Amino acid sequence: HVQLVESGGGSVQPGGSLRLSCVYSVSVYCMAWFRQAPGKEREGVAVIPTGSAAYYGDSVKGRFTISRDNAKNTLYLQMNSLNPEDTAMYYCAADRVCRPIWDESWQDWGQGTQVTVS
Repeated sequence: HVQLVESGGGSVQPGGSLRLSCVYSVSVYCMAWFRQAPGKEREGVAVIPTGSAAYYGDSVKGRFTISRDNAKNTLYLQMNSLNPEDTAMYYCAADRVCRPIWDESWQDWGQGTQVTVS
């Protein structure tokens, strides 16, 4: 299993930016960011395969960018133009295979980092 530790969450005003990080213990083929707002189901945000193009959930396209630095064993999520609807706990996930953005059956998960936009 892959150990995942997120960081970088916090409070930001609408229109602001944050960059989340997720340090992983070993590199795997596919990684992703999910989020879960209070009272809502968990939502896929972005997925990045190794060596292939990333794909995003419709609600974040054009505002969020997922990237990874395997030399640093770190996954990133750059979030721009944040709005209150982006308030959620953000989780990184990892697996040997990539899954559709709506599929939550990833093998390994981090503990999450809170993002609040208000």
